[in-house]
Amino acid sequence: MTALRRSDIPVWLISLKRATARRANMIPRMDALGLDYQIFDAVDGRLEAESLAHNVNRPAFERNTGGALLPGKIGVYHSHLQVWDRLIASQAPAALILEDDVVFHDDFLEGLDAALAAADHWDVIRFNAIRAKLPVKQGTTGRYAVNAYIGPFTGNGAYLIKREIAARLRPTLLPMTRPLDHELNRFFVHGYRQRGLEPWPSHVDDEGESQITGRAFSDVKKFSLPQRLPYYGLKATNYVRRTAYLAADGALLPSSRKLSG
Repeated sequence: MTALRRSDIPVWLISLKRATARRANMIPRMDALGLDYQIFDAVDGRLEAESLAHNVNRPAFERNTGGALLPGKIGVYHSHLQVWDRLIASQAPAALILEDDVVFHDDFLEGLDAALAAADHWDVIRFNAIRAKLPVKQGTTGRYAVNAYIGPFTGNGAYLIKREIAARLRPTLLPMTRPLDHELNRFFVHGYRQRGLEPWPSHVDDEGESQITGRAFSDVKKFSLPQRLPYYGLKATNYVRRTAYLAADGALLPSSRKLSG
């Protein structure tokens, strides 16, 4: 794949229809970017969790995360998959997918262009993160580093994904056994290149009122320490598996090579 341009990619903003204030805040941010985008009405986990229950392995989810499964988690997971379906049905080589709590920095478009110019060097690339531990620099594009991560790398507030990767992963992602960003962090299982663009050209800010976890994470219910032991064991194993995969892929040693012209 050669370098991509903005005109090559569709842009979807995932936004819960009943979250009217949040959507109203996002539209001016999107318009200011000047990108041609579509709003995707998010799956409402509170209303549709029961109808989607057959697509969720609740015991596996709770074992893999060490906490209770929230309806909002189900909604956001299926929202992203349904946007992927639209990408797969298109002829676009990749898509920019955004959630409705993303805040764009002044250099967001610069970062987007830099990532698109280095399209040969990623399959999924994020523009912000909740966690991004132990980065390994793969090279540079413009003034940005393209990083792989040995540690947890989570958050789907803003990312590019290639259509071929979405098409290959999509059949493997149901039933739901963990949040999507955690699933994408299992690149060692799915066999693709997950990267981050730093310094981050965006961040997420839900103003303390999450549609998934409630105000100040009030809806989050973590299990007791003994119940969470399988989760901690999985986390430790994943460090080893990520390290091994990156080593085999030649991505474990830092590099300053230029990834775009």
